[in-house]
Formats: sequence, C-alpha cells, structure tokens
Amino acid sequence: MAISTFVPQIWEARLLEHLDKALVYGNLVNRDYEGDIRNQGDTVKINQIGDITVNNYTKGSNITYESVDGTPTTLTIDQAKYFAFKVEDIDQVQANVNLVDGAMARASYALRDVVDKHIAAHYTDVTNTIGDDTTPESITSANKAYEALVDLRTALDEKNVQSTGRFVVVPPAFYAYMLKDSRFVAAGTSKTDSVLANGFIGQAAGFDIYQSNNVPNTEGTLYKVMAGTRQGISYAQQILSTEALRLEGTFSDAVRGQLVYGSVTVQPNALAVLTCNLR
Repeated sequence: MAISTFVPQIWEARLLEHLDKALVYGNLVNRDYEGDIRNQGDTVKINQIGDITVNNYTKGSNITYESVDGTPTTLTIDQAKYFAFKVEDIDQVQANVNLVDGAMARASYALRDVVDKHIAAHYTDVTNTIGDDTTPESITSANKAYEALVDLRTALDEKNVQSTGRFVVVPPAFYAYMLKDSRFVAAGTSKTDSVLANGFIGQAAGFDIYQSNNVPNTEGTLYKVMAGTRQGISYAQQILSTEALRLEGTFSDAVRGQLVYGSVTVQPNALAVLTCNLR
C-alpha cells in the first residue's frame, strides 16, 4: 500500500470495524454519549433521574409536585493508547497478502484486549455480589455452573433489573462446564458449537452468555463473573488520528494511530458479580 492511497477515514472505519467485532465487554455497555467526546480529557455529565413517588389521590384535593433532580455522574475520557508499525517495501512486494491491512486488523485486536480489560475492571463498582474472595462460590460441575447463573438471575431480579437484554460474561473453564449441561446446550442453537467473533456462545437462565479470557480473576483462580444489562456501564471512544508516513533511513511505510476512551459505572444496581473458584 502506497502512502498516496492511504485515506485516513477509510482506515479508521476498518480499524473500528475490526475493534467492534472483537470486543466482548465493549459490546455489553451503552455508548449513548460517544458523539459528545473529541479528545483525551473530555468529560460528559450523565444525569441519573431518581425514582418518582406514586401518591394516593383524593377527589377535590390539591396534588403535590416533587422536584426532579438528576444525580450527575462524570464520564471522563482518561485513557489514551496508540499503535505504530512499519512495513518494508521488499516485504510488501513479496507478501501474498496486504501486510498493512493485516497489521491494522491485529492492531484492533490488540486494542480490544486493552479496552475489554479496562471495562471488566468495573466489577469493583458493583455491590450486588454473590460470594467474595474469602468465601467464593465453588464451581466444580455443570450443575453448579447452571445454578450459579440462576443465582445471578435472582440477584438481578431482586433489584428489579429489566429481564430483557441481560448478559453474563464467563471464562473458558466456566463455559466448559456449561457445555456438559443439557439445559444450556438444548436451549442454544448452532451458535453454541462455536464462539462467535464477539464471544457470544448461547443462552441460558435468561442470559445471553459470552466467553472471554479477560474475565478478571484474583489469586489466579477466583473469577469475577459479571452479569447485568447495558445500562450499567457507559463507554465512549474516539480515534483521534490514523496516518501514514514514509520513514527516513529505511525503505518503509509506517502507519500509526491513537485511540482515546473512557468508561464509568452509571447504574451499579443493573449489574451483579459472582466470585467463583473454578478449581
């Protein structure tokens, strides 16, 4: 690929396409405020409306109006990452595939891991929990894995979390137990036979189930399995620039790009976290 054919908007679109396909946690958040950010350091104020009281009405009496006031939460674009790579002319000529296009795809997958780990770390904001590092749930069979999902469902039900659009993200060892459970396999489709690009593996206990190697774990074995809805976490990202340049002192084209992003837990009650031991 010659620099003369490099169109930043096209390559940014390719980068985002690869990134969005690869994201697991990043596709399980709301991105309602993404259009409001432009640069690292930008902030967006998100107002959360409190509950509205329902009162008894008596004919002929005056009604009382309560003030509606939003509790502000700040989404800060405080993360900045970049990638940069070069392709020597001789490699470009001899390669059977477009090295730059392939490298851009790999860059997006590398960014995916960084972004997903960042979002997954929001499990620490959740107070709706099952088990902890001292007394984790022990998942040692398919039956216990399914029961753990039911417990997560109950935890969300008790917080009046909407039942539609619920997700749970599990590590591979948890998924292995699920594959041995007929309640999971029978409820799925051909999608349960292979993990799709975004990690979706099937449905059970009212959840869309996703698999990720980025499920946080402590002590190397205690996994933090997060469930909930997309209303729990807000996320926004922006590619600041992608550009091609000719490097001095070498016969190479280079490509570099910068991604800024941020996330915040806006509705912790819309999430639940299971701490489990899979050994």
